[in-house]
Amino acid sequence: MTHDIDVISRERVYNGTVFNVDREQVRLPHGPTVTLDVVRHSQSVVLLPVPEPGRVILIRQYRHAVSQWLWEVPAGSVDPGESPEAAARRECHEEIGQVPETIVRLAALYPTPGYCDEEMVFFRVSGLVEPTDAAAVDEDEDIEARTFTIRDARDMVRNGEIVDMKTIVGLGLL
Repeated sequence: MTHDIDVISRERVYNGTVFNVDREQVRLPHGPTVTLDVVRHSQSVVLLPVPEPGRVILIRQYRHAVSQWLWEVPAGSVDPGESPEAAARRECHEEIGQVPETIVRLAALYPTPGYCDEEMVFFRVSGLVEPTDAAAVDEDEDIEARTFTIRDARDMVRNGEIVDMKTIVGLGLL
């Protein structure tokens, strides 16, 4: 089922380093006109690094928005002009210090389509090798990478040790 949506006006109300916010006047298919705020976020990649069958590499990092250190799968934004596959290779290098020989696209999902246009592209990366060059590390990241069995990682989800949704979804794709 498709419906035409009329965007009457759009105003950029916030320009940020990670995302922007647009305020839009929209005429809905059933008639009313409403004001909607939309978070505009670049496409991102979510990595499931598999160093060997039955294992996955997770990272632990501080997330200020929730004031917690979280176990997650590596992830990051796709830079302008960069393909998701190239971003996956770059983020793998930056966040776990290894480069994948194999990158397999698993899914592309919208984590919060009610207010944000970000699309997360999930990749299984394997054939992990030591890079020949040093990675450019983001200034705001303090990352610990550790290898877990997939079973142990899924147990961490059930025990409430992993609370990051992209990580939970990613582990379900393995």
